[in-house]
Amino acid sequence: MLREILNLPPAWRTGWLKESAFEKIFALEGEVFRHKDGRRTLRFEHDGRSYFAKLHHGLGWRRFCKSLLRGKWPVCGADNEWRAIQILTGKGIATTPLVAWGRRGHLPATRQSFIITEDLSDTVSLEDFCRNWPENPPPPRLKRALIHEVAQITATLHRLGLYHCDLYICHFLLDRQETTNPDPRGLKLHLIDLHRVRHGGLRPRRWQIKDLAALHFSSFEIGLTRRDRLRFISAYSGRPWRESLQEDANLWNRVEKRGQAFYREFKRRGPR
Repeated sequence: MLREILNLPPAWRTGWLKESAFEKIFALEGEVFRHKDGRRTLRFEHDGRSYFAKLHHGLGWRRFCKSLLRGKWPVCGADNEWRAIQILTGKGIATTPLVAWGRRGHLPATRQSFIITEDLSDTVSLEDFCRNWPENPPPPRLKRALIHEVAQITATLHRLGLYHCDLYICHFLLDRQETTNPDPRGLKLHLIDLHRVRHGGLRPRRWQIKDLAALHFSSFEIGLTRRDRLRFISAYSGRPWRESLQEDANLWNRVEKRGQAFYREFKRRGPR
């Protein structure tokens, strides 16, 4: 009998998941967004509410060993994501609200795990929200507020020793009610897709540069000015931008170089 760890809402534990919870969760049906590398991501409804489920079936030994031979520790389950959600929520950073999670098995290549979160349906990604900025620039106060909020969230993440490793602007969600008549003083962004989050490790500077370069690259085509990017540097570092560029010149030079490399690769391959 495989050892199971389950964390479910009381109503689910005594209701539809009272028996065979793992089997029922892994048999969920809904709108599938991803089904690859041992992970299935889908949106489903229960009792009139919408949820997202990420179901990790296990990488398998072949893919597990292949990642190790490349010098990478693979993401083997949902543990990364539910821990990151708990940490960020505890620090006041909005993310996808955690509903349930579980794990079954011991070996990393065959272990099953899942995470269920609320569906943030009434939100829009910054990628979509900012898409038309080159043709229709936003109010300056709104743009400055969004830059500051993204920088603050990123800085807090890194101060905690956490690195998103997939930190594109599409993974910041803005409440949709704030998009029609947004108030720069009360913006709320949700940081999502935390399954690749790394906790420190031996090379934290590498992951810091990757996060900052991903943000830099993914904002290339939304009409940001040089002054906008200097505002981000100042908000992220907590110092005047001139001081940060002087004292952290190596960091920002590497971020610029990596961001440009991301963009060249993006243009070569085309949008996913």
